[in-house]
Amino acid sequence: MQTYTVTVEPLGAEIECREDQTVLDACLRDGVWLPHACTHGTCGTCKAQVLDGDLDLGDASPYALLESEREEGAALLCVARPRGDVTVEGEVDVEEGVDVHPVRDYTGTVTEVTEVAPRVRRLVLELDRPLAFNAGQYVQLQTPGGQTRPYSVASAPGDGSRIELHVKLSADGAATAGWIFRDLAAGHQVPVSGPYGQFSFRPAREQPVLLLAGGTGLAPMKSIIQHVDRTGGGHQVVLYHGVSTAADLYEHAWLEQFAAGHDWFSYRPAVSREEHGGRQGRVPVLLAEDYPRAAGNVAYICGSPEFVTDTMKALMKARLFPRDIYREDFFDSADRAAGTNVVRSPLIRR
Repeated sequence: MQTYTVTVEPLGAEIECREDQTVLDACLRDGVWLPHACTHGTCGTCKAQVLDGDLDLGDASPYALLESEREEGAALLCVARPRGDVTVEGEVDVEEGVDVHPVRDYTGTVTEVTEVAPRVRRLVLELDRPLAFNAGQYVQLQTPGGQTRPYSVASAPGDGSRIELHVKLSADGAATAGWIFRDLAAGHQVPVSGPYGQFSFRPAREQPVLLLAGGTGLAPMKSIIQHVDRTGGGHQVVLYHGVSTAADLYEHAWLEQFAAGHDWFSYRPAVSREEHGGRQGRVPVLLAEDYPRAAGNVAYICGSPEFVTDTMKALMKARLFPRDIYREDFFDSADRAAGTNVVRSPLIRR
């Protein structure tokens, strides 16, 4: 297998990258932390400029990497592979107080596959060695067909030898309908790599925390909640979990019990399409009612692109500005086909 040298500016770092390997993967495995989110050529977060050499642009979405940008030498590093030695200029993103964990490969043994909501399963994997990650990050699972799919880790970073994932069924999804919801069972082994993503808890920020989750966007929030509990960070935390029906409120009993036992934590479920004995409505609407002024908080948003965009707008209307908002959009194959691509402020954190 041919290997090429990728030079990353402005660092001047030289990374060895196989011809079948993406530039982003080679960089993350070497500890060079470049901006990234979906890792499948859909969101555009990892866009970089090619200064010298040639890249195979791979399966980059035409919505995330426009034809005009391709002509000007831009590439999405999460799907681009080298055709020779190459120099790229990336936005090297190292934030003070945030640990950088190089990506590594693991073998996970399935210990639990449980239905926790009509279209959601909890997947627990015992890894062959501990995974170091920040609360909020995700891993990639490799399907029997060789495809990779990202899933946020719902367990706390304290014990990386066991990770919990929350998986939503995607119609015709190769990883869900075609595998996890059909064949995957306890005892099966799964290739895992990680950690990925810049969406993670910032422990150095002492402001009150708003966790805003839509559907299985609850997964990284559960990791953050448990991390705050284990480390005793002293943060005040409010969690909103938005779903369509009461049956979709998975982890509801655990969250109610956790809130009852921790005075620093508040749980606010939001059901949009039916009455359930609690508040009815979408998270952005309820958030606006509760926080007409949200300044002074730090917000973490995770869910579908529509959920993230609407919730972010509600926060900004309440005068919580981009420097205090972290977001994670869950892009799936349907979003890719539809060309979903949210234009982001450079100040909004991933």
